[in-house]
Amino acid sequence: MTWQMHRDAGLRVAAGADRAAPGVEVTLHLLVVRIPCRVVYVLDEPDRRGFAYGTLAGHPEQGEEAFEVYRTAEGAVRARIRAFSRPATLLTKVGGPVATMVQDYMTGRYLRALQK
Repeated sequence: MTWQMHRDAGLRVAAGADRAAPGVEVTLHLLVVRIPCRVVYVLDEPDRRGFAYGTLAGHPEQGEEAFEVYRTAEGAVRARIRAFSRPATLLTKVGGPVATMVQDYMTGRYLRALQK
């Protein structure tokens, strides 16, 4: 909820607040790529925490990404990342398969960061 997962995944973070909350804008940076987003909802339940953000103008993709950590009925802790998007720039339209590979790579980095 504090953007640490993003930092641990190797992104630079500039956020409008220390914690994810509806309406908070965050700009992530991967190398020279600027990735602006806005938090659209937060999960805050006894056995579920997380948030989702939607992309803003200037993001290479158009869509949403959700991050959730939850406890199963058996007490195990799990993480889930869900995303849907489509290319939003000429670069991501032309580089379709490469853009998908970058998204998959970052999802793996997020999950490893959460394991910490």
